[in-house]
Amino acid sequence: MADVLSQDEIDNLLKALSTGELDVDEIKEDNSKQVKDYDFKRPAKFSKEHLRTLEIIFEHYGRLLSTNLPVYLRKNVQVSVVNSEALTFSEFTNSLANPVLLGIVNFAPLNGSIMVELASNLGYAIIDRMLGGQGTPLDKSREFSEIELTIVRKILVVCVRLFREPWRNVMDINPVLERVETNPQFAQIIAPTDMISIVTLNIKLGDVEGLMNICLPYFTLESIMDRLNTRYWYANMQEKTDEKYNEQIEGMIRRVGVPIKAVLGQSTISVSDFANLQIGDIIRLDTRIEDELQIFVGNIHKFTALPGSSKEAYAVRITSIIREEE
Repeated sequence: MADVLSQDEIDNLLKALSTGELDVDEIKEDNSKQVKDYDFKRPAKFSKEHLRTLEIIFEHYGRLLSTNLPVYLRKNVQVSVVNSEALTFSEFTNSLANPVLLGIVNFAPLNGSIMVELASNLGYAIIDRMLGGQGTPLDKSREFSEIELTIVRKILVVCVRLFREPWRNVMDINPVLERVETNPQFAQIIAPTDMISIVTLNIKLGDVEGLMNICLPYFTLESIMDRLNTRYWYANMQEKTDEKYNEQIEGMIRRVGVPIKAVLGQSTISVSDFANLQIGDIIRLDTRIEDELQIFVGNIHKFTALPGSSKEAYAVRITSIIREEE
């Protein structure tokens, strides 16, 4: 409720107006309120802070794509975030070409799905590359065959799995690619008037360049909208401790296959003797039966061992370890 002026305040105000100390027009300008237009058809459900946080998430996602896709495509891949914006779902679908590659992704445990749109020229380049070509797109767009869609689906599955790590600071998700559509009419995951956020990535596959659009409906993200701010995102970054990092590196190294060879001995023979070797011939080595063998891991002399057998296979028994300082 506005303050009530006393009689003395009213008299002083009238006196100031009559003497010219106060201007009526200035008072009107000071009390005027700025009116902003509000479009009820496009409610502002995504703030600039939300969009900025989504850009940070997908910048991380782009780096993962750049390092993982070359494993499958055997070609350099560069990914960068172009922009993010909020619009209605109908505006997004109306801008899509036909045919188009649309991956419908179940964003569990969140309600609803998201959509991944891949430019058709990138799709053709991926297909050509996966089939042994140079990754050259078609000059003219056409419908994708079932075999081609199967190939693209495998790459999209890889892209969808990479969603987990960038979103981990917001929520642990388990995204699953449900299907791939080429006609936008069959990809109506929400009402046309519902608001969505679009994050656009620019993907460069060799000499081919195209866009990937990630459609994030407000309906799907509604339950975690309060977490989509940079302060929450940075506060929940899961920094790996040195101990945990070392354990992960050790676990990865343990799964790596390395060649191991046991050297029985060495000998020098002429080329003619080598060419005339027959089954049953004996090659004299420079070691004795009781001598220890040299065991190499890769090209590094790592162990010494004695020869023997295990069941029906040849084997060696480790007798000592060669330390690095030795």
